[in-house]
Amino acid sequence: MHEHPWKTPRTLLILMSVAMPVAFSTWSALLNNFVIERAAFTGVEIGILQSLREVPGFLAFTTVFVLLVVREQPFAVIALAILGAGVALAGFFPTPIGLYCTTVLMSAGFHYFEVLKQSLALQWFRKEEAPQAFGKLISIGAITSLVVYAALWCLLELLHLDYVWIFALGGGVCVGLALFMWLGFPNFKAEYEQTTELVLRKRYWLYYALQFLSGARRQIFVVFAAFLMVEKFGYSASQVALLFLINYLFNWVFAERIGGLIGRIGERKALTIEYLGLIVVFVAYAYVENPYIGAALYVVDHMFFALAIAMSTYFQKIASPGDIASSAGVSFTINHIAAIVVPAALGLVWMVSTAAVFLIGAGFAVCSLLLSQNIPARPVEGNEVNWGRVEAAG
Repeated sequence: MHEHPWKTPRTLLILMSVAMPVAFSTWSALLNNFVIERAAFTGVEIGILQSLREVPGFLAFTTVFVLLVVREQPFAVIALAILGAGVALAGFFPTPIGLYCTTVLMSAGFHYFEVLKQSLALQWFRKEEAPQAFGKLISIGAITSLVVYAALWCLLELLHLDYVWIFALGGGVCVGLALFMWLGFPNFKAEYEQTTELVLRKRYWLYYALQFLSGARRQIFVVFAAFLMVEKFGYSASQVALLFLINYLFNWVFAERIGGLIGRIGERKALTIEYLGLIVVFVAYAYVENPYIGAALYVVDHMFFALAIAMSTYFQKIASPGDIASSAGVSFTINHIAAIVVPAALGLVWMVSTAAVFLIGAGFAVCSLLLSQNIPARPVEGNEVNWGRVEAAG
């Protein structure tokens, strides 16, 4: 098994970074048209579907219990296969209940995979190379999504292929890649044995707080920024798709460089840049009247996502090596607490004032900015924060 020099943890992570967006970008791109045209969805059903989609993210802490019976690497590959299966089956069940079930299946695979990929990457990459390596994985995912969007356009516009078969194709490719990873790669041994119990340590409090606020801001971007483009500026589906393409193009070109920048300037400065930028972007969203400026804000907003690599590398530096797998699941759950609450709560605010929603987002960014100043210049285990330090046993 080991005589092939390409069979490395890095190659496996690259393949994983290709397989996931093949399925997920297919699902994301087709979902809204499919549920309206084939399942007669209204706002009620799509709201239920999106809430159900977030539930597996909220339950990400259960990863640690599955690790009692399955090791991380095979579990990540199984999760990819589940994601692919959920997407492949979606087109065959064009009813509300059928789509709820395939969405939960897809989402369970997606969220477990994201937790495990982050955990494996934090364990397999050395601390000094991690920021740039994370950036490279984001770049690979972005170029894969670009290729998928181009392929979808060809399949829909030129070949007039039915949704059912496009879902099956996108999900099937993901399942096929997962099978290749299962059969083609050895099981790589982790340097440190991972804790198989739920880890929630007081000394990681700053990381948890930054994760919670990140989840709240992400929902404002995902739910309301895109909605603003359509409701206020009348962007068509193809124009929104073009914005997505520009976002992925920027990620492909800049994510690895942004990762390298984080490695050079450190996590505190990187997060300071991100949060200052997001404050400006959210305030601008609140008052923008020009559709082109709105689109530019949407692209700039998305670019700041790559700077969030700094949160992961900060945690890598302060964590006990055996805590990484369990903590990845816990942090995903904390991140998704906001995903359950924010869309519904701010949806009510939106009915009164769209500007208020984005000013609340700016408030979240201000809180994040203040907290990020608590990251030490050289974070390590035992030196997690500048103030509010907790004993290592906590």
